[in-house]
Amino acid sequence: MSDIPILAAEDVTKHFESRDGVGRHVTVRAVENVTLRLHRGRIAALVGESGSGKTTLARLLAQFYPVTSGRILLRGEPVTGPDRRFAGEVQLVFQDPFASLNSLRRVEHNLRRALKLHAHPAGDEHVRELLGKVNLTPEAEFARKLPHELSGGQRQRVAIARALAVRPSVLLGDEPISMLDVSIRLDVLNLLARLRDEEGLALLYITHDIASARYLSDDVFVMYAGQMVEGGPAESVIQEPKHPYTRLLVDSSPDPERAAGSSAFTAAEKLGEPPSLVDPPPGCRFHPRCPFARDECRTEFPPRTEFPDGGWTNCWLHVTRPEDTPTP
Repeated sequence: MSDIPILAAEDVTKHFESRDGVGRHVTVRAVENVTLRLHRGRIAALVGESGSGKTTLARLLAQFYPVTSGRILLRGEPVTGPDRRFAGEVQLVFQDPFASLNSLRRVEHNLRRALKLHAHPAGDEHVRELLGKVNLTPEAEFARKLPHELSGGQRQRVAIARALAVRPSVLLGDEPISMLDVSIRLDVLNLLARLRDEEGLALLYITHDIASARYLSDDVFVMYAGQMVEGGPAESVIQEPKHPYTRLLVDSSPDPERAAGSSAFTAAEKLGEPPSLVDPPPGCRFHPRCPFARDECRTEFPPRTEFPDGGWTNCWLHVTRPEDTPTP
């Protein structure tokens, strides 16, 4: 794997200016000081609850939003704004495939338009080739259909085919299976894995389902309330979670092999809502819900601690303090 990522967010922050219910000016601290790197031929999963900043980060990576601070890098070079070259390298697959397709145009038009916009050959054979890549066969039959004539899974495959039409290096999937029937989610996950292997794509898979992240991804990164709290190889993060929030996500995921009562969290400890990003708590933003919170958790965001298995976390539980060091 190359040390230089194809696409990266370096210490990225995004604040939105808004107004509250009585008209007062407020700042929504959607993403703060996040670093994420995507490498060729690897799938990185970004997991967390709704409202944790996952979609905002994806839209920053796709240049839909400008960053408040920090940098977006493409092949090590800073990106100054969206343009056709950038769109030819980075494509975002949305959660709702029906809303992302032109409902009045046939599948072939949706695909052919993407090919033409990026100056690629757009003949019937090229449209059929794209449909074949996403397993929509017979290709000629699907090319003539309108989006409403397709199932949800078929529409999402068309959306993926349209993203592939520009021949990208990076594919960003914003919860691409969450609106699909459970019976076909695995097919779409397998399709994404095959595209990683055959096309050599760098792929970001955004989800709130840590079980699917484990199935699909090479690396897992965990966001909470706009901040990154843990990351590393998928098996390391999920089998041996270091941050209490990651442990909560894992324990909340169905697992028939896990013994009853093995969770570190009681039902009472799991109660509560994520904090407001207009007025987030100081220190570690998870501390109001964390059963292991210390005094320093309430005042200062923890430094990063790295582990031999390649994982890392930002958690005071893993920071050695002078008083923790045994006296000789």
